[in-house]
Order: sequence, then C-alpha cells, then structure tokens
Amino acid sequence: MTTADRSLLLTGATGFVGGAVRPALARAGWHVRCLTRNAARAREREPSRGCEPAIDWVQGDVGDPASCARALDGCIAALYLVHGIGEGADYHDRERASAATFAAVAAQAGIGRIVYLGGVAPSGGADASAGSEHLRSRLDVGAALRAGPVETIELRASMIVGFGSLSWLIVRDLAARLPVMVLPRWLKSRTQPVAIDDVVVALVRALDLPPGPSASFDLPGPVTLSGKEILEETARIMGLKHPHMVGVPLLSPHLSSLWVRFVTRAKWSVAREVVVGLTEDLLAADDRIWRLIEHPDRLAFADAARIALDAERSQRPVPGAWGAIERARAA
Repeated sequence: MTTADRSLLLTGATGFVGGAVRPALARAGWHVRCLTRNAARAREREPSRGCEPAIDWVQGDVGDPASCARALDGCIAALYLVHGIGEGADYHDRERASAATFAAVAAQAGIGRIVYLGGVAPSGGADASAGSEHLRSRLDVGAALRAGPVETIELRASMIVGFGSLSWLIVRDLAARLPVMVLPRWLKSRTQPVAIDDVVVALVRALDLPPGPSASFDLPGPVTLSGKEILEETARIMGLKHPHMVGVPLLSPHLSSLWVRFVTRAKWSVAREVVVGLTEDLLAADDRIWRLIEHPDRLAFADAARIALDAERSQRPVPGAWGAIERARAA
C-alpha cells in the first residue's frame, strides 16, 4: 500500500497531542490531512519546515456533515483528537452530538477505523464523574463514536506528561512556584501519568491493529502516583526543595481551583474542569493495550518530566513576576 493509499484525517491537529502525533504518522507511512476550523491561521502558525511535505490543511468542523464529508473523502482512517473543554456551558452536549455526526459521515465515506483519545473513567465507576463535566464529556464522546457504524478504538489516558499538556502545565507551575501550599483532599487521589511519546506510539499503532469490534483501552503510565507525589517528584526534578504541604481536608476542588487559577498559566475555564476531575482515582482497568501494540516499555514519570522541562527551556524564559519567583527559587 502506498502513502497515497494510506490517507488519514487528523482532527485536533493544532492541539498538543495532534501536533505531537502528526510527524509520527508521516514516518509510519500515512498521508495526513488535517482538519481545522481556521485553515489560513493553521498554515500561518505551522508552516512546513525544511524537506517536510506540505501540511494538507482542510477547513471544517467535526459537527458539520458537509465539511466532514469533504475532509474524509479519499481517507481510510481517522484520528479523533477534538476536545472542546471550556468552550461554553453546553460544550458537553455539542461534543457528543459532533462525535455522532462524525461517525455517521465517516461510515458514508468508507472509513475503516476511527481512533479516539479520551480520558480514563474514575475508579468509582461512571457515576463518580458526576462532578466533572470534563470527564463525562470525554467518556460520552468515546461512547458515541463506538456506538457508530465505524469500528472505533478508544484510548483513555489520565495525565499526559509533555510540554504543551494542560495537566502537566498545572503540575509544573505549582511545583515551581509554591514553596508552601495547602494540601486539598483531592491531591491524595491517584493516577498513572503517561508520557506524550508513549501516547503517540499508541495512537499510531492502534491504526494498524487487526480488525475487530469497537473497543476501549486504558493507557496507563508505568507507575501509580498521588497528586502530592507528582508535585514532590516534579519539584525534585527541577532541583527545588519539596514544597511544604499543609493538609486542609475541607478545601473543595472548586475553592482549590481558585488558587490554581492564581498560580498557574493554565486557562481558567479549562483548569477548573481539570481540577474538579481530580476528585477520584483515575486508574487503568488494565494495561493490555501496551502488549497488543508491542510497546511494553514506557517512559518513567521522571524521564517524561525531564523531557517536558527541556522542551520548555528551549523556548523563551517564563515572563513576569512568576518567572522571577521561579528563577529566585532555583538560584
């Protein structure tokens, strides 16, 4: 099969994960077409570099059947990386409807497989996500795609560690900026952080798994850590003393998100959803996907964090007062 025969539609191509997976898809022999709501801006922001092939940007929206049909024409697979967290009060319903629309149009276009990156279900079960619109939305989008006529592989990750990841940005900023912090009860919740490099491998290799019924797979990292342990390990990797944490069991996720808003660079509407989603353990049901795609060795949290920090250091220094505080702490 030639590269032209292996055409794939990448949605969410301008996002953190989309930007990371795009070159890996090209190396794996895929011709990648990128769907975006503003193709002109995408071309301006992400021009082709050196000998890389020109990026095939197509304007459209996953909730619009006509533009989806145009974008999917000639493709045999699709990566669904769209997530509208924080985009209005009704984003949950719009995301679920858009996923159903995309699945129906993909079937009409003859798409053989959709691979979707979603989120891990809380360990307490689906009902445990009642307080988090963010988690409910991600799970419902996966369910809508898997219920459609196109075979769908849903990959579920919790915290993705990498430069550009929202959850990593919150952790990195808290660890770098607060020598003393309150310890809300939700920082005792456990998760299995996974490196963006491993997520990219899973997305690319899932496209070539043998045909089968639609299914979901968790994407755990190699270790289980509490929020407190993640902050302490991040501070250690940055060469800082462990932040002194004072337990405040009555501090709610909503109130916690207020100091997260003050300390981190994360967009408020998005950070609030992420914090509320941390009230339950986010642990994988199993790790069988890594055996299925023949990728058993994953990056340790410390290694993934160092890679993310090195990538950040290659950019301009953190500006403003918080940047000065970080540099003073590191001195």
